[in-house]
Amino acid sequence: MPSPWFGEFMGTFVLILLGNGVVAGVLLKRSYAEGSGWIVITAGWAFAVMAGVFTAIACGSSDANLNPAVTFGFACLTGGFGKVLPYTSAQVLGAFLGATLVWLHYFPHWKETPDVNLKRGCFCTAPAIRNTAANLTSEIIATFILVFVVEAIFSKAVAANGISVGLGPYLVAALVWGIGLSLGGTTGYAINPARDLGPRLAHAALPITGKGGSDWSYATIPIVGPLAGGALAGFLGHIIHL
Repeated sequence: MPSPWFGEFMGTFVLILLGNGVVAGVLLKRSYAEGSGWIVITAGWAFAVMAGVFTAIACGSSDANLNPAVTFGFACLTGGFGKVLPYTSAQVLGAFLGATLVWLHYFPHWKETPDVNLKRGCFCTAPAIRNTAANLTSEIIATFILVFVVEAIFSKAVAANGISVGLGPYLVAALVWGIGLSLGGTTGYAINPARDLGPRLAHAALPITGKGGSDWSYATIPIVGPLAGGALAGFLGHIIHL
């Protein structure tokens, strides 16, 4: 039966299947999309967000957060924190399942790809230059923009100016595309703890040929950074009454 939990689970599942799927298509050897680049990856993630939002709504979640940082940010905005833990569990599990299907879909290509970093990059993020403070700052900034602009898109002021809420999924997808193009080059723009943690757990658990380690030394950055950025956006939205 449709429910908010199931909607978040299914929406995040679709988000990760399509989002990590485009990364795998670009990075893995002997894929037709191999080497097609950053524009393809950022566009694929934007379309993945759109598809995930519609799926979440259809399956019972009118919030369609797909992201613990968004859920936490809106909790800071409204003062209601009851959805944070249930939604986060659904989002992480959905992300794990989506990443598992990416592995299955590209099954022969893992053996053909010798670089362990490329394989791990099909699941979770890593910084272009490893610097804890800079990487954390990047994730905070990018997620702040994500959550604050989403708050603005769905604010009463924007609705009062005649912009239909029916455009919401497309506007959020465009926002994610813009964040990827403008701010994603430093850390791979996780901007979503579930998007990084669920697939990283899948990478650790799955029997991926020659996979190497899951880089747990970095794993706290795409969790703490997005949650901090989301909280800052939520508190600012609360202060200015978005």
